[in-house]
Amino acid sequence: MTLRKGEKMTISIQEHMAIDVCPGPIKPIKQISDYFPRFPRGLPAAVGRSGALRSAVSQPSVSPAEGPREDDEDVDQLFGAYGTTPTEQPPKCQAPEEVVDPEGYESDDCTTLGTLDFSLLYDQENNALHCTINKAKGLKPMDHNGLADPYVKLHLLPGASKANKLRTKTLRNTLNPTWNETLTYYGITDEDMIRKTLRISVCDEDKFRHNEFIGETRIPLKKLKPNQTKNFNICLEKQLPIDKTEDKSLEERGRILISLKYSSQKQGLLVGIIRCAHLAAMDANGYSDPYVKTYLKPDEDKKSKHKTAVKKKTLNPEFNEEFCYEIKHGDLAKKTLEVTVWDYDIGKSNDFIGGVVLGINAKGERLKHWFDCLKNKDKKIERWHTLTNELPGAVLSD
Repeated sequence: MTLRKGEKMTISIQEHMAIDVCPGPIKPIKQISDYFPRFPRGLPAAVGRSGALRSAVSQPSVSPAEGPREDDEDVDQLFGAYGTTPTEQPPKCQAPEEVVDPEGYESDDCTTLGTLDFSLLYDQENNALHCTINKAKGLKPMDHNGLADPYVKLHLLPGASKANKLRTKTLRNTLNPTWNETLTYYGITDEDMIRKTLRISVCDEDKFRHNEFIGETRIPLKKLKPNQTKNFNICLEKQLPIDKTEDKSLEERGRILISLKYSSQKQGLLVGIIRCAHLAAMDANGYSDPYVKTYLKPDEDKKSKHKTAVKKKTLNPEFNEEFCYEIKHGDLAKKTLEVTVWDYDIGKSNDFIGGVVLGINAKGERLKHWFDCLKNKDKKIERWHTLTNELPGAVLSD
């Protein structure tokens, strides 16, 4: 813009305002903490904060060229007595770091997905894990009306399958549901408590579409102490990936409670099939018609097969049947007990649900159960065992 000689320069109101409000760079406003000294946590009552504060304010400022004052030496000694030296102090603008409890940590997911309140109890004597789902708060809206139809489902990892899934009832049109429901896993061993993780998912039920995932949390069971209830109030997280490298051959198909006893009177091994829990559903109605077969191998005469009665339409059958194998105690060390669970079907082949092998070639709880039986004559020993979908050496047909 050029000006003619003698012409005055005009400034618009916008330019005038810009000049007035933007005189230069904006300087940061001092914080109140800049005017007060910081003291470490746990300062003893003998050293009054107010007294120290007055001395810090009343004393004139000293230039770096001057030596340290006596008051500074006292502060140095005070900090040194509590494990902190002035060189270790955080900068004035930085607050002391605090340890945050991960279970109480509030992330962005807390505000978008909601929180879940529940408790867990491991009943060691009865090999049961009780999961009490209390309530959820602030769930993410999933339906057009701004609400949701939430329910909670549980899985045990690794080895998650329909066999070990439990779920609560569905509550309609709410973002703050209260269930107060206790779901129980039976047949949980000390070994499970060390290596298993409980996955708790909150989902939205839809009548005409697939149910939708809201959020989840995972609790390693090793966090629990036997026979002590532990309460949780946790922020739900987005869906976490499941390890795809997990061996599918070890997919869990349920649990079975077996008793073993070598009877000196009967000169034989007594095998008790007591009950099963959380069996895999093999029929279209979501249930199975289970029965159990046992073999003592090697079985040269093909006479070691025993079979329980069939229990209709259940995934948690109780059998309470006992079989006797006449055998010398010294020969048991060379034998293997195979236990298989089947689903009975009319007019077609029965479906294999799962099995377990007890013997000197087994591992973990299966080996320990067999060893304890051999070691303790005339003593009945009961143990829960996990059924898997593959059984070495077994013929998967009935």
